[in-house]
Amino acid sequence: MQAASVPLMEAAESVAPQIRRARRVDPALLGSVGALLLTGLLVSFSASSRIGANMAGDVTYFLKRQIVWILIGLLAAAFMVAVDYRVWRRYSVLLMAATLVGLGIMLLIGAEVFGADRWVLASGSIQPSELAKFTVVVYVADWLSGKRDEIRDLQMGLIPFAVLIGAICGLVVLQNDLSTALLIGLVATAMFFTAGAHLGQLLAAASVAGAVVAGFIYSSPFRMGRIRSFLDPYADPTGEGFQVIRSLASFQRGGLFGVGLGQGQEKEVLPAPHTDAIFAVLGEELGLLGCLIVLALFAWLIWRGLRISAGAPDRFSSLLACGLTAWIGLQALVNVAVATKSIPPTGIPLPFISFGGSSMITCLMAVGLLANISRRVDPERTKLYAHLDFRRGDRRSRLSRAHRARRIGR
Repeated sequence: MQAASVPLMEAAESVAPQIRRARRVDPALLGSVGALLLTGLLVSFSASSRIGANMAGDVTYFLKRQIVWILIGLLAAAFMVAVDYRVWRRYSVLLMAATLVGLGIMLLIGAEVFGADRWVLASGSIQPSELAKFTVVVYVADWLSGKRDEIRDLQMGLIPFAVLIGAICGLVVLQNDLSTALLIGLVATAMFFTAGAHLGQLLAAASVAGAVVAGFIYSSPFRMGRIRSFLDPYADPTGEGFQVIRSLASFQRGGLFGVGLGQGQEKEVLPAPHTDAIFAVLGEELGLLGCLIVLALFAWLIWRGLRISAGAPDRFSSLLACGLTAWIGLQALVNVAVATKSIPPTGIPLPFISFGGSSMITCLMAVGLLANISRRVDPERTKLYAHLDFRRGDRRSRLSRAHRARRIGR
């Protein structure tokens, strides 16, 4: 009996670490998101109270709606944590087909908000292009995980990838939402490069995409107006350049420590202060220090996401975590860049902070999926001496030579 129990004990000891990893969710990831959500509720309430009072006679109108969106998003995130992430790979094609159909329907029934036909309801309740971000990340992760050296082949890698992403982005652009299309393209390109594409491939694709984007901008008076407002906002200070000027004034008034939560004045005149321009409101009321804290939270979230990608158990989950992290990180970067006049206005919300249902829910879904993958991460791959080797075709993390030598020595 004792001899028979030895193999069972050894098997239990070998399985125990895997069980512990499967139960563990990255607390640092969840902590950073929780801090961003709390900050978003406070700043969004401050930015939207006047609008809520004017629209519905209730200063908490948008706050209550935001809390509902967060609760729905948290339920969606919990579902993402509970369901094995590999399930999404089985349904990636179906999800992509549904997304393409949904974007096509948007061309017929979408409501225009700030120059973009991106809403199913004019009140801003449903935004299919936000769901498209999630679907694209899942589908591209599935598609790339089935290819290795083929990614470097023009006919098997770059061309089908460009056609796929071009079709999706094209449908979004037809809704006058060029900024979301560009974000989707950037996220997909980041995944393509991580999966093993040559830098030359990306440069060639970027050249073609840049020419196409320039054509779309030049052909649209609305987009050209945004470019003009970026280059010289004071040429039309009460028109096209108004948002840029008031955003910069918000940061100037905020200084180092801000004027105090709820005490800002620029939000009274800023267009969309609780959505697109919320970082400017944050800058005025919480100052440079508050902005740096929020940026540090986003940086920490991105770092945790990259660590999860590096230690993911398989190629699909590694690319999936990379795509989800790139999506949140690039979206935050774009919003902040617009608020600080680093790039032209885009209409991209700030994740977890801007008011909005579709954006909040999909971003929390992304966090839930990241947390799911983090439960299966190998800690050895996420230590400081581990790094992503971009020269390898499978794009998996690799331990440094010195550490591997020490392990062999033992």
